[in-house]
Amino acid sequence: MTPRLRPARADDLGPVLDVFLACWRIAYQDLLPQPTLDAMTDDDATELWRRALADAGSRTLVAEHEGRVVGVVRWTPDDATVQSLYVHPGHQGQGTGARLLDAATEALADQGAPAAWLWVFAANAPARDFYRRHGWVPDGARRVEERFGAPELRLERTLERPRVAP
Repeated sequence: MTPRLRPARADDLGPVLDVFLACWRIAYQDLLPQPTLDAMTDDDATELWRRALADAGSRTLVAEHEGRVVGVVRWTPDDATVQSLYVHPGHQGQGTGARLLDAATEALADQGAPAAWLWVFAANAPARDFYRRHGWVPDGARRVEERFGAPELRLERTLERPRVAP
């Protein structure tokens, strides 16, 4: 069954945290160094997502399957950046991430953004492959956030503007 996408609400904090922390602790387990994994505490994750869900400058969608949140995407329209895309490890590989990512990029294209950006951990080859399959390419920018100490790559995707019927 295809998950239903809907705007996130403040009361989605718990379910979004479950998805986010499962990715950090299960999906990232063999991809990132332990100090990087340990840097995301439960309290830090709660504060991060509490602020994200309340941020009027960003948009967040969740994917629900059988009434349970199984994925989340968040983007900021002002800078056309996909800030977060997480799908619970038990639901990866079923098209949920693609649907969430498509919804975010379509929204950005609809507002007229010519391109979109996101950051991905350089060591996360599965995510880099996923993004490549969806038209995202490295733009040459790199960073290491002090808090995590893990290299990240910035990816870019050219967006197609919606066609206006004659």
